Amino acid sequence: MSRLLTTTVHISAAILTKSRSPLYLSPSFFSPPHFTSAYSHLPKSYRSISVRAVDSSSDTKSDDVSSENQEELKSGLDNNGSLRGDGDYPSGEFEFEKAGAWKSFVVKLRMLIAYPWQRVRKGSVLTLKLRGQISDQVKTRFSSGLSLPQICENLIKAAYDPRISGVYLHIETLNCGWGKIEEIRRHILDFRKSGKFIVGYAPLWGEKEYYLGCACEEMYAPPSAYFSLYGLTAQAQFLGGVLEKVGVEPQVQRIGKYKSAGDQLTRKNISEENREVLNTLLDNIYENWVDKISQARGKKKEEIESFINEGVFQIEKLKEDGWITDIKYDDEVTSMLKKKLGIAEEKKLPIVDYKKYSRVKKWTVGLSGGKDKIAVIRASGSISRVRGPFSSPSSGIIAEQFIEKIRIVRESKRYKAVIIRIDSPGGDALASDLMWREIRLLAESKPVVASMVDVAASGGYYMAMAAQAILAENLTLTGSIGVVTGKFNLGKLYERIGFNKEVISRGRFAELTAADQRPFRPDEEKLFAESAQNAYKQFRNKAAFSRSMSVDKMEEIAQGRVWSGNDAASRGLVDAIGGFSRAVAIAKQKANIPQDEQVTLVELSKSSPSLPELLSGIGSSVIGIDMTLKQLMDSLTSSDGVQARMDGIMFQRSEGSSFANPIFNLLKDYLSSL
Repeated sequence: MSRLLTTTVHISAAILTKSRSPLYLSPSFFSPPHFTSAYSHLPKSYRSISVRAVDSSSDTKSDDVSSENQEELKSGLDNNGSLRGDGDYPSGEFEFEKAGAWKSFVVKLRMLIAYPWQRVRKGSVLTLKLRGQISDQVKTRFSSGLSLPQICENLIKAAYDPRISGVYLHIETLNCGWGKIEEIRRHILDFRKSGKFIVGYAPLWGEKEYYLGCACEEMYAPPSAYFSLYGLTAQAQFLGGVLEKVGVEPQVQRIGKYKSAGDQLTRKNISEENREVLNTLLDNIYENWVDKISQARGKKKEEIESFINEGVFQIEKLKEDGWITDIKYDDEVTSMLKKKLGIAEEKKLPIVDYKKYSRVKKWTVGLSGGKDKIAVIRASGSISRVRGPFSSPSSGIIAEQFIEKIRIVRESKRYKAVIIRIDSPGGDALASDLMWREIRLLAESKPVVASMVDVAASGGYYMAMAAQAILAENLTLTGSIGVVTGKFNLGKLYERIGFNKEVISRGRFAELTAADQRPFRPDEEKLFAESAQNAYKQFRNKAAFSRSMSVDKMEEIAQGRVWSGNDAASRGLVDAIGGFSRAVAIAKQKANIPQDEQVTLVELSKSSPSLPELLSGIGSSVIGIDMTLKQLMDSLTSSDGVQARMDGIMFQRSEGSSFANPIFNLLKDYLSSL
């Protein structure tokens, strides 16, 4: 029985620190220079069907949705996850349009004059290997790992490329959230509209891997494949008892009934509020999974649930019951594809891999951009105000750098609209507010659309709510409108190890965060709590203002609660359900660009790292342990600043494997945050 394929929601310990750069819980990403996307270059790609999730006026938003309304909302979703209806927003649904004789001639001519590294043999099969982490940032030629924009763009190019006969998709253990999974699945279904084949193959099948495999025309597995589709679990881990034993007292201020960041330090068990949130998230993921698998396999929901509860893992039974197409090794699938393409068995199957095909220009396959330009700014990782002394080029969202991009776009007349892609659990509350202000100013001069990926919570949502329209995937972790701050009282620990610390100060509250050898005085604790409460009120009130909602109404859905994208839409935190293509369609609509008119998307990404930065990254692997320990000791003294941060909600194989020992998980999360 395999342990590999059970999807897990993992609550890691978000340790509050003194570190002047906020604690990071999500992997940060590396991004290249300007990159122009193919999403908007497709003829009539984005239909002008009017669709809108919820009205943005305060009198139409409901803080509680009945079961009947929830079912109605679900039934209003199309296969791409967009909401049907007669609202204001276009669906952004992909339509494949076969090239005419003249365009085919032009494309063939362009292929003849393409650079050698952009040439592809006629009849080739595009091979995509999906495994590990998938970044929402665009990768350079020298970057490792997979990029969501480039995966999706490759599928779009392949649909129109006459040299590509089909796609062979290798799926292995995936380390990304459900938002990215939805985006990839949507593009698999879109590719199939071209009439070309797409075949999936996987040796390891978990919920996410199977979810993608079912979108393919056919899916295969080797005889020894691991199937572990057993359902979803949630874990919560707590350090309260451990810290108590070693003499550390966390003094944490969490503002918001559901704000669970900090619970890992102060509690020994899960709170009822946290349990309620996790149960709701699990229900949403589970129901979405069952619904989509039911549609893809042509089975009733009851059959899907029965299959999960039976614990089926025998590959033969999976084939017999129609859960997979057939049992084949990789070489057997390759032979099958040769036969499908009329290639002799002794000859090699012509293939082009993801990396090489990413170099093929969209212009080559007839996907040229239009005169109107839309800027795309990607923001991934945890939020800090400035880059720290030990930060790498991929240190999440640095507010001062992000603001610089926003100002450049605001002052430029090149761009008709802006799409901000957000994939962040939050971070520094001050940095989040400064970015909110700049996005708000940008939105006064040109349309701004926020498109949320796996997570846009706390500071991540703070950024999004400044846009004129917010999109989320069905399962994007959204909201968590709340703050947390605190410090450690290390007095007992110091006493046990024989360490002494004396603080000489001037000013009544000078020792507020400096005196870690003692607890707060009553007046200090009162000031500390009031400061956190003030930060929360600013966040909540700006959320209410941004979403055209009363403060009381916002308070009911804020309080640090995390929602799925669908639930957030039904409560007015999100305007529409959909991915990047729908964000483009909405941006075009708001910029008064006809839906059937082509536009050019310009990626405003961070520049490539300099040689010193690259050498610094290499050196960190050598001296990293010593540096980490120094930072760890420094960061355990007190907290500096208020955090608008979601706790460490992660999905197993979404942002890293879980360890058998929970302490390793806590240590891993903490070290990765430095």
